[in-house]
Amino acid sequence: METIFSKIVKGEIPAYKVLEDDRFLAFLDVIPLVKGHTLVIPKEPVDYIFDLEPDTLADLHKFSQKVAKAIEKAVPCARVGVAVVGLEVPHAHIHLVPINSISDMNFSNPKQKLESAEMEQIAEQIRREL
Repeated sequence: METIFSKIVKGEIPAYKVLEDDRFLAFLDVIPLVKGHTLVIPKEPVDYIFDLEPDTLADLHKFSQKVAKAIEKAVPCARVGVAVVGLEVPHAHIHLVPINSISDMNFSNPKQKLESAEMEQIAEQIRREL
């Protein structure tokens, strides 16, 4: 199944990568709810997160935890919220969203449009904290 995320994994579409290994990839959402909004995906193109093998799902969460801890250090926030919506892209993914209030996790809020230089700066700040 070809998705925008599988194209990012293959390098066909650029992304502001935060962390990558042989099985998972974390990158900034290009239309974030807030600065630092990061997506974490398995490289394996599985549509629904709960169709992942149990060990893969557990490892995806462990990978996400590492990224979330770096986001907390790099982006001023009270916590990093976690969401799995699963409808916007047919490729399993986790949203890690720096939050200061519950309303920061409202996916109907207007999305931000950040310049490329600012996106790269945010990604670099998170990478430094890993």
